[in-house]
Amino acid sequence: MTSNDDSRANGEESMKTAKAQVAKASGKVSPSSLADVAANRLQSQTANTVGSTGLEARSIHAWFGKKHVLEDISLDFYTGTVTALIGPSGCGKSTFIRILNRMHEFIPTASLAGEVFLDGKDVYEPGVDVTKIRLRIGMVFQKPNPFPSMTIKENVLSGLKLAQLKMNNQEELLESCLRRAGLWDEVKDRLDEYGGALSGGQQQRLCIARSLAVNPQVLLMDEPCSALDPGSTLRIEETIRELSSSMSIVIVTHNMQQAARVSDYTGFFLSDGGPGRLVEVGSTSQIFSNPKEQRTEDYVSGRFG
Repeated sequence: MTSNDDSRANGEESMKTAKAQVAKASGKVSPSSLADVAANRLQSQTANTVGSTGLEARSIHAWFGKKHVLEDISLDFYTGTVTALIGPSGCGKSTFIRILNRMHEFIPTASLAGEVFLDGKDVYEPGVDVTKIRLRIGMVFQKPNPFPSMTIKENVLSGLKLAQLKMNNQEELLESCLRRAGLWDEVKDRLDEYGGALSGGQQQRLCIARSLAVNPQVLLMDEPCSALDPGSTLRIEETIRELSSSMSIVIVTHNMQQAARVSDYTGFFLSDGGPGRLVEVGSTSQIFSNPKEQRTEDYVSGRFG
C-alpha cells in the first residue's frame, strides 16, 4: 500500500469514528469514550511532523476596565496541528484567541499585558501593521457572518479587495478556497447567488473559504459549530482536519467529543471565580485519558462545568 493509500484509509477510519460519535447523541459521554476518541484520532494521523512554533503567547493578562479576566497564559501553537481550548463559559477562552490576532483591542475598555509572537516577532510591537497581522492570523466566529450584499464569489474574494491584494488568477483561487473549505461541489453552479442564501453550515464554510483566500498562517475558530446541526458539524470537522496539514488551527469548543475528534493538543481553562487561567495543556490523548490535574479530570468527565 502506498503512503497515499495509507493516508486515505486512515482518513476514512477517522471519519467512521467521527460519524459514530456524532450519531451517538443520547446520554452523557464517559471519560473512557472520550479517551478512546482521542486515541483513535492519534492513531489515525499520518506521520505528524510538527512544524515550528509559528504562534506563541507569553504571560498574557487581560482586563475589561478594572476586571481582570485572564491571568498569565502562555501557550505555543505548532504549525500543522490543531489545538482545542476547553473550559466552562466565562473563563476567558474567546478573549484569549481574540488577543492572538489583536481583535481584543476593538473593545474600548479592553487592555492587556504580555506578548504574542508570530514567527518570533511581537504582533503588539509599536509600528506593527495590524491589518497584515489579521491577514496572517485569520478568524472564524461562532455565528456565520458572510457579507449579505455580496455573492458567494464576492464573499470569498472580499479579503483580497479589503487588503488591496492583487491576484491574477482569481477564478483558480476561488475554486481552491471553496474546495479546501469543502464547499465547491455544493456551490460551483451558484457562485453568483448571495451568500445569505446558503444554509448555516454552508455559510460557515463560506466564511472559512473567505479566510483562506488571503493565505493565513494561523486560523482561529471560536465555537464554529455551536449553532450547527450534527451533519454540518461533521463537515466543518472534516474541513478542520484537511486544513490542519498546512497551518496552525486553534479552536474554542464546549463539545468534548469535538475536541477529542479534531485536535492534537488541548488546553483547559478555568476561572474559579477569579481571572481565567490555563490549568493544564497537553496532547489531547493525555488530557482525556490521563490528565495531571484533578480539576481537568473533573471537567472532562462531566463532574463539573
